[in-house]
Amino acid sequence: MPVLTPNVRVHSLYANVYLLSSPAGRLLVDTGAWPYAARFNRLLRDFGPDAVLLTHAHVDHSGGAWRAARRGLPLLAHPLEHPQLTGEIHSLPYLAGGPGLGQLVPRVHPKVTADALHAVHPGETVLGWEVVALPGHTHGQIGVMMDGVLVAADAVIGAADGAHLPRATYNADHSQAQHTLRRIAEMDLRAVLPGHGGPLSPEQVRRRAGRT
Repeated sequence: MPVLTPNVRVHSLYANVYLLSSPAGRLLVDTGAWPYAARFNRLLRDFGPDAVLLTHAHVDHSGGAWRAARRGLPLLAHPLEHPQLTGEIHSLPYLAGGPGLGQLVPRVHPKVTADALHAVHPGETVLGWEVVALPGHTHGQIGVMMDGVLVAADAVIGAADGAHLPRATYNADHSQAQHTLRRIAEMDLRAVLPGHGGPLSPEQVRRRAGRT
């Protein structure tokens, strides 16, 4: 499991799952895709988080949430993401070639109950990490930040040739996603940790933001 800093480890379960440690406790960010649920369960056992934060409700990032809920761990997410996490609504924006799939795919994934979810809002601090609003990919997408390290969810994607935005089809509001990327580029950061791909430097993010 790669160690990005002494306090940050990452494990790829299709989407990146981040294991964050601070003097305030252990925070696990995102839960990976459903087919990786057994591996995610081992992460829960070995890391022993105090809480799990879901950056957004897309199934590649929340597919193992039910495992955490089964262990009695608090699941933290922005309130705008709760209806999809509980199954009140079923929607994925990026299956444009077959809109029915956008409802079917999340419908077949395990859901969590409303009482397992706890609302978290930008500006709050969770186990030493500041919650940051990163809307655009979804309306309630959030990340966390500490000491110049931003866990950025799908506000930006890491690739061999640098930083990318998810395609417009993948975003709930592409204009807002572009605005969020530009805002990240203006932050005083030393590392940006994306929802997919490897870590990014602030300069890589600034270069991509300059093309929006």
